[in-house]
Amino acid sequence: MDSLLEHVAHWKPFTALVVGDFMLDQLVYGDAERLSADAPVPILHVSSREDRPGGSANVCLDLTALKGNVIALGVTGNDDAARALRDSLSSQGVDVSGLVVDPSRPTTVKQNLIGKAQARHPQKMFRVDYESRAPLSPKVVADLLAKFEHALPAVDVVCIEDYDKGVCTPELCQGVINAARRAGKPVFVDPARLSDYSKYRGAAAITPNRTEAETATELRTHGEASPEHNRALAEKLLRDCSLDAVVLTLDRHGALLQEKCAEPISVPTIARQVYDVTGAGDMFLAGLAAARANAIGWADAVRFANAAAGLEVEVFGVQPIPLEKVHLSLLSIARTGGGKLRTMRELLVEVADVKRRGGKVVFTNGCFDVLHAGHVWLLDQAKKEGDYLIVATNTDEKIRQFKGENRPVNCAADRVTVLSGLASVDAVIVFDEDTPTESITTIKPDVLVKGGEYSPDQVVGAKFVQSYGGRIVRVPMLDGQSSTQVLTRLGDPRANVVSPGDRDRFVADRS
Repeated sequence: MDSLLEHVAHWKPFTALVVGDFMLDQLVYGDAERLSADAPVPILHVSSREDRPGGSANVCLDLTALKGNVIALGVTGNDDAARALRDSLSSQGVDVSGLVVDPSRPTTVKQNLIGKAQARHPQKMFRVDYESRAPLSPKVVADLLAKFEHALPAVDVVCIEDYDKGVCTPELCQGVINAARRAGKPVFVDPARLSDYSKYRGAAAITPNRTEAETATELRTHGEASPEHNRALAEKLLRDCSLDAVVLTLDRHGALLQEKCAEPISVPTIARQVYDVTGAGDMFLAGLAAARANAIGWADAVRFANAAAGLEVEVFGVQPIPLEKVHLSLLSIARTGGGKLRTMRELLVEVADVKRRGGKVVFTNGCFDVLHAGHVWLLDQAKKEGDYLIVATNTDEKIRQFKGENRPVNCAADRVTVLSGLASVDAVIVFDEDTPTESITTIKPDVLVKGGEYSPDQVVGAKFVQSYGGRIVRVPMLDGQSSTQVLTRLGDPRANVVSPGDRDRFVADRS
């Protein structure tokens, strides 16, 4: 397991404070199947409306999905949108005590009109913004900084999400960054598209895309930028803003990490089906801050953030990506072409994802030494009982103890390879105990499957699985199909099983 996967496997909760432009996203859904009679414009026949936290509020939810305890620091108006925003954030565990009411300005609302034609997937048609971009008054800035100083001791990381709506003034940003620096707390900034980044001076890192970086540095290019151009952008930002690192996000080209006094590192991304890029920058900032809060090095933190943002673009609208899904994606990337063998830690991530989606986990075990039609039949029937089939097989030493020195015919690595090639099998684990009881109690499968040749009291783990409402399924054997019978037909002397005795220790259910 590489260093990033090891860190994610030992992920710890953290506390983050998010500063910035808090908004309410209104999603207005309807059918758009005809044009207006008085103008060539589509008519949206509204069927429903959904309110969601947006802008910096979305970063809060992204951090919550990554197991963070989150404090919101920003400004709202004194209106219904503010109350809806506060209620929504509070209901999802975000501390809204840092949101200051400024009656002189409206709560920023972005109303998205989303239509469907011929019952196809939703498509954003238009957006209506209600907002003020006026800079905050000195009094409101002072109120926010007082709240920030009060919350700072309990915080691990600080995020500034700047949409240039007037909240992230130079006074506020510098007050936050300087106080955090004195307290030893890193500040991560997703900057607005501005020509001057001086207000972010002293932050730990900023995460502009290439267009934003070119605007801030006045280093322009046309078409596909070269690695040299990207490095020049990052180095200028690093130097001008006195940062620890710059992470330049490059869409399908991944990201460029430039640390102080270090060579740049290109962090590639994987090709994804892009459905909606909304919220990807928010998710990247949250992923980077969360990873650094877990003491993950810069390069691995960018890999983590890249994976999180990549998952974001695959869904419609703004949807926080949970830690488990990011972990699953990282495992998948690491295992590309690597078969279905899992460690228990890896397996539990996948099991959690299956159960989160309402799926059923099925477990079966056996030696699966000389794979034959009976095995394939058993595994096919097992897969029909749920959505995700785990096959546990014994180590070579345990098979020798169970069936004698002439077994197994095939070593564990070969057995895992063959099992991984079956479409019915989703994951394979190898266990080193006499029985798979420990694996079963750790995984807690919904269905436990065993061949019909074993009596009910020989289905290891059955009592435990039944104790929480799980099901036991015994699959009838196919006539003439067993490893011993296959070897006999081949005239192979290994057909003669010479068990050392005490077979009961390998098959009795003591759960």
